[in-house]
Amino acid sequence: MNTVVIIIIAVTCIISYLALNDIRMFEKYKFNVGAIQQRKEYFRLLSAGFLHADFIHLALNMYVLYMFSPAILYAFGVSGFLIIYIASILLGNLFSLLIYKNQSWYSAIGASGGVAGIIFASVSLDPVNIKIGIIFLPPALSIPGYIFGLLYFGYSVYSMLKPRSHDNIGHAAHLGGAFFGLIYTIIVFPQVALSNILFLGIMSLPLIYLAYEVFIRKRIN
Repeated sequence: MNTVVIIIIAVTCIISYLALNDIRMFEKYKFNVGAIQQRKEYFRLLSAGFLHADFIHLALNMYVLYMFSPAILYAFGVSGFLIIYIASILLGNLFSLLIYKNQSWYSAIGASGGVAGIIFASVSLDPVNIKIGIIFLPPALSIPGYIFGLLYFGYSVYSMLKPRSHDNIGHAAHLGGAFFGLIYTIIVFPQVALSNILFLGIMSLPLIYLAYEVFIRKRIN
């Protein structure tokens, strides 16, 4: 495992632990629409990616990051990995800011946007042959990456359009991060994208529908 990945995981764990034991630190660095818009605290767009709600949330994100990072490091190198991870956190939170700009109370934390970017960059490299499974279930139950992407995007879009109380999941951040991972891979490896355009298109159908609902129908804003 690359040293950079270990450092990211270690730093995230340390900061998350400190913030979980210091409510002032947690409140200062979490993503919050009001603080970003009114006080121009743009650092929250990145710092929120190093905070987590609890140790299960932290462990799950870091485990998935650890599992998917080798493929990204091999294909993109260290610089590409860092671009995808950091930019996915930022874009995920920027998308959340766009979607919830009229809800000053909206807050979020977690590295899920960055992790989603890493996952979908990996899936976009080979959406048919890359298999995605569920933790603790046998590999035989894994599904092709593009089917996972379709289900993931579909569930996230549905949850954004029909929010449930006490959901506590930042679906907008997940989608923004995943979208960056997808687009970045297409830009870096256009020939690979062209050879998989059908599967990438199937996977992206929920994103097209969300764009229609958000930008045409103004469903969320």
